[in-house]
Amino acid sequence: MYTTPFIDLPPLSQAQGTVRLPGSKSISNRVLLLSALCEGRTTLHDVLDSDDTRVMLTALRQLGCGVTQHGSTVVIDGIAGQLPRVPLKFFMGNAGTAMRPLTAVLAIAGGDFELSGVARMHERPIGDLVDALRPLGCRIDYLGKEGYPPLRVGQPALKLDAPIQVRGDVSSQFLTALLMALPLVAMHQTAPLGAGVSSLPPGGAVPSWGGPATGRGITIEVVGELISKPYIEITLKLLARYGIEVERDGWQRFTIPSGSRYRTPGTLHVEADASSASYFIALGALAADTATPVRIEGVGEDSIQGDIRFVEAARRMGAQIWSGPNWLEVSRGHGPLKAIDLDCNHIPDAAMTLAVMALFTDPAGGPTTLRNIASWRVKETDRIAAMAAECAKLGAIVEEGPDYLRIHPPTTAQWRAAAIHTYDDHRVAMCFSLAAFNPAHLPVRILDPQCVAKTFPDYFETLFTVTSPVAGTVPVLCVDGPTASGKGTLAARLAARLGYHLLDSGALYRVTALAALQAGLNIDAANETAIAELARRLPVRFEGDRVLLNGQDVSDAIRSEEGGMNASKVSALPAVRIALVALQHSFARLPGLVADGRDMGTVIFPAAPLKVFLTASAAQRAERRHKQLISKGIPARIDVLRADLEARDARDMNRAVAPLKPAEDALLLDNSSLSIEASVDQVLAWWQDKQPFKAA
Repeated sequence: MYTTPFIDLPPLSQAQGTVRLPGSKSISNRVLLLSALCEGRTTLHDVLDSDDTRVMLTALRQLGCGVTQHGSTVVIDGIAGQLPRVPLKFFMGNAGTAMRPLTAVLAIAGGDFELSGVARMHERPIGDLVDALRPLGCRIDYLGKEGYPPLRVGQPALKLDAPIQVRGDVSSQFLTALLMALPLVAMHQTAPLGAGVSSLPPGGAVPSWGGPATGRGITIEVVGELISKPYIEITLKLLARYGIEVERDGWQRFTIPSGSRYRTPGTLHVEADASSASYFIALGALAADTATPVRIEGVGEDSIQGDIRFVEAARRMGAQIWSGPNWLEVSRGHGPLKAIDLDCNHIPDAAMTLAVMALFTDPAGGPTTLRNIASWRVKETDRIAAMAAECAKLGAIVEEGPDYLRIHPPTTAQWRAAAIHTYDDHRVAMCFSLAAFNPAHLPVRILDPQCVAKTFPDYFETLFTVTSPVAGTVPVLCVDGPTASGKGTLAARLAARLGYHLLDSGALYRVTALAALQAGLNIDAANETAIAELARRLPVRFEGDRVLLNGQDVSDAIRSEEGGMNASKVSALPAVRIALVALQHSFARLPGLVADGRDMGTVIFPAAPLKVFLTASAAQRAERRHKQLISKGIPARIDVLRADLEARDARDMNRAVAPLKPAEDALLLDNSSLSIEASVDQVLAWWQDKQPFKAA
């Protein structure tokens, strides 16, 4: 997962391959809580591992649930609605799918609890849910602004003397929360509504399971138009899997039968996330052809998730889509995408992807209008405002209304490179990654890319496995310089800051030398051909700071003084250098590369947009190497080290092939008196000057 402040996406041109989607967030958090409310053990497969699900799992552990995780399989030992009788504080991050239903469960079951979250969670309304719970006798107090978290929940004095009313025009999560929590009451209801009796004992404690149930049930009435109906369908279908058969009268009245009781399904598989599928459906529609479509595994058109109807919208825009059991395949249609006018109430989250697809429609075909999206205002951010602002940065003309967006696509000449502000909203980040397919071949910067961890932690890595850059556009930053100048440390820090791949070309030569010695070859001209053949098929792999040869960690072996001297000998063999060129080129992969060596800017990547030649005095380099060796317990003399460095410099600068020297357009950086942090900042400043986007 990327943890960098931003990620720069070079222009992308093609998409093909297979994507296996993570589990649905909406389903994962629902089944985690429902499993906790059961008696007994539930095994859940393909559970999403994300910020939001981790929030829910932490809360369940606080409640006393047994939680065991093995990869994407989670085993929950339920608490049968028996909540702890000690004060607890729950931190819910920005997870609405955890905050809303847990609030309802805690309020109905009773206790002494506080629920809070990040600053944005405290801006997301919860007053309609609280207003529905208070008439039942639930005790809920606001600890900050009225109508918003944080909240304190106390012991209720529950009474069911009228249908429960909840607004449906702000968020469907309020109704979902009630539907998931009220079965705790329904199983103990012994009199019809209106009898004025409490369905739970005094103090609100939940009794043990069992006992007669002769009441009519508990009815919820929705006030106003219910938005995001597909999410309620998910809730109803999952409740049925847990033994709760809710009776529905249209979308305005829901009845939980008396005597309803949570029963574990034993084992349940979580569908892949249909909202996440929308990005790869759009990807296929923009950049895949019918011969090699993008294949999406984990969800098909028979999904229980409403956002799967994004498929219909994508087809209307011109995508070609095939579906089978648990899979989709997507490719471009004929010609540019087509503008649409669509009521998006049925795909509230996936519709955001349509806003970015609208940028790629034929400008002569008019604007795309997305309607009935008022719920976007109260999501992780105000998504209507966010999508309007970021689409405009890219060159579109956008009209924003209370519950709609109208997007006039840019012509190729009107497209602009932009730094996309993501507002700590995972869907904004993922949507706008698609803008890298723009016809003007401009890069796109995504700020705070780590926000995708909310639902799809490996989104960008997954995107890069099925996309290809426009030829010659993968950005490469070269750091060349003599031995012990600090170029390896500088390159590693730069790669980490930029979220790029790292090529330690010196390590390749060191590994080649080690492999040659292991094969019984002396490193000299007599064995040049044999060593070159070995280098062509070198089984080397980089994993962070580790270098693996044939799966074995050889990091320490190649980084010794002897390893460095052997690498210098290998690099002087022209045939070996030629053999390693193709291997080094292969490291230039999305989203970019920082290449460290002696000839990165002069020979391997001569077209790189930024080349840095790092230098330091021989005395300074010898002192650094001396400190490094002493810290490892290796005895060394500074005068000997300096002599070795100067000899190696002379050999590298005077070799016939690719001698050590700055590229003609390299920027020189003498770090003799600079800290590594100052060196990194200087190179990043130079890198920023090379980019087309200057502001967020």
